[in-house]
Amino acid sequence: MVLVTGAAGKTGRTVVQALAERGVRVRALVFREEDSVPLRRLGATEVVAADMRDAKAFNRAASGVRAIYHICPNVHPEEVEIGEAAIAAARSSEVERFVYHSVLLPAVEAMPHHWLKYRVEKLLAESGVAFTALQPCAYMQNVLAQWDSIAELGRFAVPYGIDVEISLVDLADVAEAAAIVLTTQGRAGATYELCGPEAISPARMADSLGRHLGRPVRAEEEDVAAWARGARSTGLDEYRIDALVRMFGYYDRRGFTGSPDALAWLLGRGPATFDDFVARTVAERSPPHGGRSLPFSDPRESETN
Repeated sequence: MVLVTGAAGKTGRTVVQALAERGVRVRALVFREEDSVPLRRLGATEVVAADMRDAKAFNRAASGVRAIYHICPNVHPEEVEIGEAAIAAARSSEVERFVYHSVLLPAVEAMPHHWLKYRVEKLLAESGVAFTALQPCAYMQNVLAQWDSIAELGRFAVPYGIDVEISLVDLADVAEAAAIVLTTQGRAGATYELCGPEAISPARMADSLGRHLGRPVRAEEEDVAAWARGARSTGLDEYRIDALVRMFGYYDRRGFTGSPDALAWLLGRGPATFDDFVARTVAERSPPHGGRSLPFSDPRESETN
């Protein structure tokens, strides 16, 4: 049995499915009871609803599992405290393996939510728990939140420069790598950057989107203040808005790039390119008989990996 925390988010759902497809029994930890049904459909053996900030509930969720895949709620101000609870639960249950879903470049203090993940990595290194850290870059799937605008208006907006180079990774490849790490021997003490085979700018992403959609798509730099107002109107809290604005500022100054080598080695193949992802997505989501395309993402999600 493997415990996957934060299982209701897009990362958790994909990891649960990847593990289930390998015949692994999965206990999914969610915050809301209503998330149980879709996770069972994806292959979760058990679903437990609890607040990860509740140490006793976390300990109960971890009881009897062989391994933990820990995903903290996205851009959470209490990432360190939740990490401490996860590590304590791993110790209490004497798990064989703890895999932490971190982020590319966690040691960059200019991105506050990355820095919190770095602090959790330090706690793990000092904990005595056999752990592996996975450090994915930004997901290709993040473009899906804008799909209607991209497909219908030909507009792809980002709150940083359109020529900034960003490493992207297909979430399916991240989930496969996680499943491999959780089901094969070794890996203790390893840290793996999980990046696709290229760094790509929003301008080049727009070109790929346009080719596969069969219509022009233009990349536009959105004013950060306007982005923040829009995020605030959706109910995003001030901590998350500030953390993400700081992240966008870092992107503008430095880009956000990593190496594809570790992911390719784990998978035993080349990771998906952005062009591969767009081609697959357009094929999967093209409506039959020319109807309107289906929505791509749950509006509750704001994950930034």
